[in-house]
Amino acid sequence: MGPPVCDIRDPERVAEVFDAAEAALGPPDVLINNAAANFPCPAEDLSPNAWRAVVDTTLTGTWFTTREFARRHLAAGTPGSIVNIGASYAWTGGPGFAHSAAAKAGVKNLVETLAVEWGPYGIQINGLVPGLVPHPDMSADIRGGLERAAPGDRDDRQPALRVGAPRELGWAATFLASPYARFVTGHTLVVDGANWQRRSLVQPAVVPVREQLGRPPFSP
Repeated sequence: MGPPVCDIRDPERVAEVFDAAEAALGPPDVLINNAAANFPCPAEDLSPNAWRAVVDTTLTGTWFTTREFARRHLAAGTPGSIVNIGASYAWTGGPGFAHSAAAKAGVKNLVETLAVEWGPYGIQINGLVPGLVPHPDMSADIRGGLERAAPGDRDDRQPALRVGAPRELGWAATFLASPYARFVTGHTLVVDGANWQRRSLVQPAVVPVREQLGRPPFSP
């Protein structure tokens, strides 16, 4: 029998999975919230269902798992560590990804809000924002695009002139979840080689999102 899985948008199922994990391994000390949904789309084309699919998974699902984890530690009087995987457009906005950017901004705010609420009980919560880190689970189209734009590990579009390695993100997550970061809470750590920072004296010309995505003019 494999590990328990669930739809994190279902709080009852989330509780059942925590029960199963606790029965098998004992109370979890660390929660990593990594589930998310995303796809590029001009904001005006987003359907209500498309909006809900992304926001409910990325923000509401993160809340349900976070709440379940914290309630168990609060009841037991034990400390715990939560790490929410975020995105840099929580700060900058994400043209073409209004649904995901709004959800990730909510996830970042949960980090800052809950760090204060739960700090007195020894529950720390932090965010971790990955940059471009190729990995085996990337879809074929994304990987193909990366290889065409920047063959190998060098990438002149990144200030660090390279992409990241999965272990570098793992090191950061391990630190945030470990006793070494016990006094770090409410913080979001960006691990992207400064890629999200402004890098030009003059901003490049604006290309509308619809044009970038190859969409025809909007028609209701």
